[in-house]
Amino acid sequence: MQAPTLHTPRLTLRPLTAEDFPAVRAFYASERSRFVGGPKNAVQAWRHFAMEIGHWALKGYGRWGVEVTETGEFAGIIGIFGPEGYPEPELAWDLMEGFDGKGYATEAARAARDWAYTKAHMPALMSLVDPDNIASRKVAERLGAVKEGHFDHEIVGLTEIWRHPSPEALAAEGAA
Repeated sequence: MQAPTLHTPRLTLRPLTAEDFPAVRAFYASERSRFVGGPKNAVQAWRHFAMEIGHWALKGYGRWGVEVTETGEFAGIIGIFGPEGYPEPELAWDLMEGFDGKGYATEAARAARDWAYTKAHMPALMSLVDPDNIASRKVAERLGAVKEGHFDHEIVGLTEIWRHPSPEALAAEGAA
């Protein structure tokens, strides 16, 4: 399965392509990636990038390349991540340098969560947040997630588990 294309008011969530790799390689080479297993050298970044694309074929869900619709700029990788060893599927977001502080992570993650609940029929989602990643914690909070516990991540160490509202809870909020 290949990722479907989703649209939000400002963003396009679409399948990752080879043209996205230079930005992803730069992200993983930078200190910015420290909360998600980086920094990584170019070979490690390539393997991670290929895993992101292959995730769709293996799991039927994955993460999208996110671009700013108006400009076509590649802003990040956001979606559902559930590799071997994870306790359950994770709603995850990584923004490239220069794209934070604009609400893109929240907007794209909300679209990915809606897709996961309505199209993939997932019953629940969590996000793993490094305790020092204040910006990521704020995204989780804006999405209505609450801190539930901890997970000792094999690559990044101890992370916080943030539980997202269930499809039923979101539906009830919409009816209120």
